[in-house]
Amino acid sequence: MKRKIYIADDDDNIRLIISSFLLSEGYIVESFSNGDALYEHFKKDPADLIILDILMDGSDGLTLCSKIRQQHSVLIIIVSALDSEMDRIKGITLGSDDYLVKPFSPLELVARIKALFRRFDMLTSPTEQDELLYGDMILKTKLRQCFIQNIEIDLTPTEFNVLQFMMLHSNQAISRKELFNEIWEVQWDQDTRAMDDMLKRLRKKLNHSQVRIETVWGYGFRLSLVGEHENT
Repeated sequence: MKRKIYIADDDDNIRLIISSFLLSEGYIVESFSNGDALYEHFKKDPADLIILDILMDGSDGLTLCSKIRQQHSVLIIIVSALDSEMDRIKGITLGSDDYLVKPFSPLELVARIKALFRRFDMLTSPTEQDELLYGDMILKTKLRQCFIQNIEIDLTPTEFNVLQFMMLHSNQAISRKELFNEIWEVQWDQDTRAMDDMLKRLRKKLNHSQVRIETVWGYGFRLSLVGEHENT
């Protein structure tokens, strides 16, 4: 089935350019001049991925991202002219799966969309284990659900993918480059802040679990259980 993508941006030309490129790639595309219109349509007919500008009439993109994320795990990409560190951190913290700064190449946006879909498909493949267990945490891979002490934890698609990848490699340290390439599938040295911000958010969600995402200084990260490496 064709993937469905919604775009919300108040710039007619940007909507037209993005839509043209995505349509040429075979996606079903619907565009909206503001986020509120997209949200109302999304409630009736959910999409597979949403592209949000930040500065729009009515609800801004960050508010809309947070609102959608509370109810749905749809993939979300924020595109914005705002390029400060705080803007990017806020976008990732509120649940976006990627953050692209204007002006950007439509080809780069298409590449990032394809990467998100590839990663989602690979990690939901029936060839993967149905359940992954680590400490007091269970990932149900087919259902895309995470449980800590039998309580379901809300994860964004990217957070789930990171956790699943780390659980599949729970017996080893994972380099920053490997984790970035596996999840985002773009050049890891272009922008690692998105990964750092996402890991901060994920660590907060795991705060009441035995599971920790540990920093391996100068290398990357590894999963551990509380107290496991205190004396190493």
